[in-house]
Amino acid sequence: MAEGQMTDTKQVGGLSVVTTFTEGVRVLTLAGEIDHHTGDQLRRALEVTDTARPRIVIDMRQVTFMDSTGINILIAAYQSVTKVGGWLRLAAPTDSVLRVLQLVGVDDVIDCRETLRQALGN
Repeated sequence: MAEGQMTDTKQVGGLSVVTTFTEGVRVLTLAGEIDHHTGDQLRRALEVTDTARPRIVIDMRQVTFMDSTGINILIAAYQSVTKVGGWLRLAAPTDSVLRVLQLVGVDDVIDCRETLRQALGN
């Protein structure tokens, strides 16, 4: 399969994670809720072991809820990715999710962009 055509879809409980690759960037498209029931699925999708300089965008347009589990996963993923010279960006979080990110200051640490296109850009 050519780059950009690879797709991996996983559904656990209230969270769907679709992984695609666009120009070498891993794009995780999430739909549903990120909480203690669904967190492991997101954690696995963000695994960067054996990936040189990973570039990851998390498309959050369809995330309806995120609790502290999601915050912890995002921070841990950011630390893992940047430690090996990569980057992690969040794209288009919904208003309710953005409020959570802003409340705990994650938007000051992890690059949040208004659109997926912006997140994929330089």
